[in-house]
Amino acid sequence: MPKLDLLDFAWWEITGKCQLACDHCYASSGPTGTHGSLSVADWRCVITQTREAGARMGQFIGGEPTLHPALPQLVQHALSAGIDVEIYTNLVHVTPEMWETFRLPGVRLATSYYSDRSDEHEAITKRPSLRVTTKNIVRARELGIPLRAGVIGILDGQRTAQAVTSLEWLGVPEVGYDDLREVGRGVRENGPGLDQLCGRCGDRQIAISPTGEVWPCVFSRWLPIGNVQTASLAEILSGQRFAEVTGQLREAFDGGGKCGPDECTPRCGPSCGPACQPQPRTPCKPRQGCSPSYGSCEPDKRLCDPGRSCKPNQCRPTK
Repeated sequence: MPKLDLLDFAWWEITGKCQLACDHCYASSGPTGTHGSLSVADWRCVITQTREAGARMGQFIGGEPTLHPALPQLVQHALSAGIDVEIYTNLVHVTPEMWETFRLPGVRLATSYYSDRSDEHEAITKRPSLRVTTKNIVRARELGIPLRAGVIGILDGQRTAQAVTSLEWLGVPEVGYDDLREVGRGVRENGPGLDQLCGRCGDRQIAISPTGEVWPCVFSRWLPIGNVQTASLAEILSGQRFAEVTGQLREAFDGGGKCGPDECTPRCGPSCGPACQPQPRTPCKPRQGCSPSYGSCEPDKRLCDPGRSCKPNQCRPTK
């Protein structure tokens, strides 16, 4: 049982290693990345502390989390702790063991998609990945594994609408759209800043890096609020630095744009939502006020389940 009521959700960024080298990657991950300095025992402790802080949903992300050799046991540990799991994966290479992990009750998948054309998809990922990602999307659907996909707009004239249509044709039940975030290798003109955020960073959610740094979300990497190698998660969440940063974020976004009735569906972006309607529908842009919607949708909790299409303002984190 949780000892505190501070969190609903956490990103566990367990590795900076990835088979792809996407030139927009907010984490700057790639083939030369590493698993960082947190040991498997450290991650088990972090996951336990995440649940003790109140979270009921966590996302394994990277880099490519399936490249971490301990992912299956970390998923099992999270499930045993009472946390539902989402694995954000590029679905480029899935081993038989990983398929078994994906099929565990309480586990769901998320992936990114860029185009219906291999050449355009490869221009973004820097590897021939469209065919195998599509094949594994089909496989996940055949196995009944809950899956959502996010189309990310990177290139001028990119075939994002066609990518959305392809995913819908494949039977992906939840397809979101997000614009490029100028973080990591995604920097183009403005660079990291509040205008790249949705406005809900640190609102009962945090991200933890492979080196133990804690951020309000995976996109706000220039705003560290502590490190789990030097303090417990509870100490960080109750600390002065966390209060200062989240206070600054609330002040900056107070009165900012909110998702309107015709603007958003449950989540947005590669890992934090909600996903707003993909192009040519209304895209969800940074600063739109869209919030993550993970967890279970119990009537008394009013938490939005990843598999549901909750209306704006219908599902809110428990306070």
